[in-house]
Amino acid sequence: MGASFATHHHVLFLVWFLPATFSLSFFFFKAESISNVSCNDKDKQALLTLKRGLTDHGHVLSSWSDHKDCCIWDGVFCDQKIGRVSELHLNYSGLGGEISGSLLQLEHLNYLDLSGNDFNCTLIPTFLGSMFSLTHLGLSRANFCGLIPHRLGNLSSLRYLSLWGNSGLYVDNLRWMSGLSDIQRLDLSDADLHREVDWLQIMSKFPSLSELYLHYCHLDSLNPSLGFVNFTSLRVLDLSENHFNHEIPNWFSNLSTSLLSLDLTNSSLKGNIPPSIFNFEKLEFLDLGLNSLNGPIPSSVGNLSHMISLYLDQNQLNGTIPKSLGLLSKLETLYVGENSLTGTVDEGHFRKLSKLKYLYMSEAPLFFNVNSNWVPPFQLDRAYMSSIKIGPNFPSWLQSQRSLSVLDMSMSGISGKAPMWFWNWTSNITFINLSDNHIECNVSDIFLSSTVKVLNIANNSFYGPISTFLCQKKIRKNELEVLDASNNLLSGELSHCWKYWQSLIHLNLGSNNLVGRIPYSMGALVNLQSLRLQNSSIYGDIPSSLKKCSNMRLIDMGDNHLSIIPLWIGEMTNLTILRLRSSEFKGYIPQQICQLSSLRVLDLANNSLSGSIPKCLKNISAMASPNSNVISFMYLNTYAENVKLVPKGNEMEYEENLKLVRLIDLSSNNLSGSIPAEISDLSELRFLNLSRNHLMGKIPEKIGSMKELESVDLSRNHLSGKIPPSMSNLTFLSLLDLSYNNLLGRIPSSTQLQSFDALRYIGNPQLCGDPLPKSCTIEEQSLNRSPIGSVEDDSKKSSFYIGMGVGFGVGFAIGFWAICGALFFNRTWRHAYFRFADEIKDWIYVTTMIKMNLLEKLRVYLSK
Repeated sequence: MGASFATHHHVLFLVWFLPATFSLSFFFFKAESISNVSCNDKDKQALLTLKRGLTDHGHVLSSWSDHKDCCIWDGVFCDQKIGRVSELHLNYSGLGGEISGSLLQLEHLNYLDLSGNDFNCTLIPTFLGSMFSLTHLGLSRANFCGLIPHRLGNLSSLRYLSLWGNSGLYVDNLRWMSGLSDIQRLDLSDADLHREVDWLQIMSKFPSLSELYLHYCHLDSLNPSLGFVNFTSLRVLDLSENHFNHEIPNWFSNLSTSLLSLDLTNSSLKGNIPPSIFNFEKLEFLDLGLNSLNGPIPSSVGNLSHMISLYLDQNQLNGTIPKSLGLLSKLETLYVGENSLTGTVDEGHFRKLSKLKYLYMSEAPLFFNVNSNWVPPFQLDRAYMSSIKIGPNFPSWLQSQRSLSVLDMSMSGISGKAPMWFWNWTSNITFINLSDNHIECNVSDIFLSSTVKVLNIANNSFYGPISTFLCQKKIRKNELEVLDASNNLLSGELSHCWKYWQSLIHLNLGSNNLVGRIPYSMGALVNLQSLRLQNSSIYGDIPSSLKKCSNMRLIDMGDNHLSIIPLWIGEMTNLTILRLRSSEFKGYIPQQICQLSSLRVLDLANNSLSGSIPKCLKNISAMASPNSNVISFMYLNTYAENVKLVPKGNEMEYEENLKLVRLIDLSSNNLSGSIPAEISDLSELRFLNLSRNHLMGKIPEKIGSMKELESVDLSRNHLSGKIPPSMSNLTFLSLLDLSYNNLLGRIPSSTQLQSFDALRYIGNPQLCGDPLPKSCTIEEQSLNRSPIGSVEDDSKKSSFYIGMGVGFGVGFAIGFWAICGALFFNRTWRHAYFRFADEIKDWIYVTTMIKMNLLEKLRVYLSK
């Protein structure tokens, strides 16, 4: 999270804020620039020619008409002394089409900004390199592609050049840039510069360069062997998102007198942080996050007296946090989480941090140990302190934090009662995560501020009737979007107060002591995307009102006492995950499930479903097409859905990798009929479990076309015929179980199929070949012998049985018919007995043969 969260936040802010700012400033300055000077007719005609080549989806050019003075056109600014067009502000205007060479006729144009438009991956016009009066050229986020024209190097007066956000741009070399002698701000972010190995020497030759942005430019070296780089005027340097794969070079110390901002985030840097990097006299922003830096944080960090934002998160830093960090009196943002830092953090680390607003210390083995009466010098806005030791006592210093909007103290070892002040101590809080602690609290004591959007109290000891929380008058006006109270001690029936919670997007009340029916009033949650009521004692029907929740993507009602799968489920067309396992469902699998084209997880295992498997499952395109949309359940980068599934026989919890799962689990039901051949069309399916049913017929011949399969369990059915040869194509298969069916013939030869244990094929008496100890040659020879039940055999058996009767007498006859008579007259017992005998026979045979093979190998070894 860390630096990436902050970087993305800044980028999103710019994406949304700047266009609006430009628009407002445009209208403001436009009003200021109106004068009595009329624009030059030559300039007007040049602009009208430009308009004819452009598409104008934003209608910005609607004011460009021949009968109006061009100096009052939207986006056009003139020199008030001579009436010549000097600036074109056409950024974020919804423009496209062709940029006309008529711009060359604007001889006094010094400012041209076409950023934020869409020119459909066309080349940057080379004629722009002949507009010698330009001092400002903005072409960022305008969907330009191809080679950056060398002729731009002719613009010797250019002070500002921005090409960022055009991911299709590249250079073959940068020597042409030597002509940009006056350049002050250069932004080539997102362009591919990897072909130019001397980029650093070229960039350092601009005497006036103060801002250099080379974010995500595919650069692979900072030339650490260089002793000196002459960035004499550089104030801002952004080299983030590159692939340097070496230590921070020493030449950075040359920048110590001028640099204000240094961004090296996510650039594959390794080694120790050189202490000299903390000797920058004026540095205000430093981002070294998301790298592979190790070693301790140098104590010289205390020298950064002007530092405002410091990001060291998501590295491999170790040792303790130096106390000198507490000297940074101007620090507002501190990210040190997701490292291997150890030791105690106490009051001394925050001694002078009176301006601290954003603190990220999560996922580091730190102990936050402060006095119970400590009053911090700061007022935090966001505190991310997950997975560090804070408890056992609830942190009383929080009571002084009146400006807090985000609090994450999950997995922090806090236990005991939550104090009453906690639920109403701040009116600014929007995000609360106290999950995975040992906090005790009666839910009737929770009074949420109307500003709270996320409340995660999962895996604690919250108790009391859920209705007392949901129906409180004090929280009827709320904006809650996420409520996760799973794995607690909540009790009672689900309330009828859902009309007060219509902002909910994610609701998880699973693994509590809830009882009763799902109320019809839950249909009021029209914004709901995930509903989780798993592992409770809920019974009855799923109410049809839930189909009003048309945005639903995840439903988990597993481990309950429900009735039938409703037919209207097919109307939930956005549904991606449907988990209804172990909930006592009866009846058929409705054909309407096949209408859920976005479905990635269908888990109906361990119910009492009967009938056949719908052939129309092939219509679930998310399991058939590799191009189906990937749905992410992440929320605010700090809340993620997690679902427990059984992909390979063992229960696993999926969270971030949930979007990669494609699963059908219909195991342990009463399904009958054959496996539909159409299921082979689900080429993106990864986990298929149809075990423990009453399925008959053959395994689909084209099952080998399901190339993504990692797990296939068809065991304990009545399948017959041969194993399809196409199964040899399943190269990703790591689990296969075909045991206890009626399969026959040779197991197809492949590295994959022979790698599984023989027990995965046991219970198929007529199956042979590796890895079974039963040789197919022996099997074929046995088929050529006299058939069991021939006349000769019958006569011998008759004599044998008569002799047995005489020898053992009446007692044997009574015992024999007591057992055999029952088996004869009771078909269920008879089938069960012979199935049991068959399984025991195969188990004994396989186990014996394996042991005999081991003994034979031991004998041969000892004989040597």
